[in-house]
Amino acid sequence: MSAGIRPATRGDAARCAEIYAPYVTDTWVSFEHCPPDAAEVARRIEQYGTSHGWLVAEVEGKIAGYAYGSPHRTREAYATSADVAIYLDAAFARAGIGRRLYEALFPILKKRNIHAVFAGIALPNDASIGLHQAMGFTPVGIYREVGWKMGGWRDVGWWQRLL
Repeated sequence: MSAGIRPATRGDAARCAEIYAPYVTDTWVSFEHCPPDAAEVARRIEQYGTSHGWLVAEVEGKIAGYAYGSPHRTREAYATSADVAIYLDAAFARAGIGRRLYEALFPILKKRNIHAVFAGIALPNDASIGLHQAMGFTPVGIYREVGWKMGGWRDVGWWQRLL
């Protein structure tokens, strides 16, 4: 399955929100409790697309998933670090799209002076761990019981890759 990768636009917000919503409502993958609407996702696309990068993957004209970078922390010394995330429509999982998105996103981040990228993965999540390790991320630690979602405490593992 071949996916075309391109920068996201405001016009992609509704589809990105649609892809993201099940991660919010049906899993603890996202620590948000209410899915953001298209207007909020459009705001995020503009903000992170400008500062770090936000890409979408299209398969036969349909957005199959997206990836973006965002600030890791707010203190000045963290300016060369970024958090990264990927969200895929379940129908397109395990098709290599996540890998393609990261392969396109990392050079953009590097050109924007990002040296280290971090992925926070709500545990358990074997598929995400597998993708990140295949992309050269290494585990750096676990925040134990850092979030309460779906009736229980959730751990978040952190993985890092130097660009």
